Amino acid sequence: MALMFKLARGVVVPQTFFPSVSKSTANYANSQLIKMEATLNGYSEGIALDPRGFVSEGSGQNIFVVRDNIITTPPLADSILPGITRDVVITLASELGFTIREETVPRETLYIADEVFFTGTAAEISPIRTIDKITIGSGKRGPVTETIQHRFFDIINGRLPDTHEWLTFVYDEDTAAVDSIDAVAESG
Repeated sequence: MALMFKLARGVVVPQTFFPSVSKSTANYANSQLIKMEATLNGYSEGIALDPRGFVSEGSGQNIFVVRDNIITTPPLADSILPGITRDVVITLASELGFTIREETVPRETLYIADEVFFTGTAAEISPIRTIDKITIGSGKRGPVTETIQHRFFDIINGRLPDTHEWLTFVYDEDTAAVDSIDAVAESG
């Protein structure tokens, strides 16, 4: 299976935001408003600001900013949902030797970042090329994002051991039946 690295066409930072830090109707409404505003303005995705004007998250993703090989992501206290993939990336980045900070991210930091990427169940780890029509870094996936992506995909595709027990393998009925027959044959 080939690895697919998604590069968003671009994202915009919309102004519409309902404060919410829990999975609720307000949060889903935020997600829809963020995505709608981004799409109407010709972007693939949007980035929400918290009530104080600081970077919060995407419409369904957490966000990470890389500058001088230091990775920053908004803290959970800054109106973001706790993401499973966010936690995985924080762990992997730390294990890979990167400095990772959970701190408030001013909007302007996005524009001077070397790299910016989203994380999420659907997004996995997705680099961002432009924000508000400003090219981020070289306009391509950066080396920090690439390193984390490779480690992430190596683990989820079974090329590296899952030492954190993040994965739950699901078998179809045919595979389960064959495994059961093999187990009986070996024991018997």
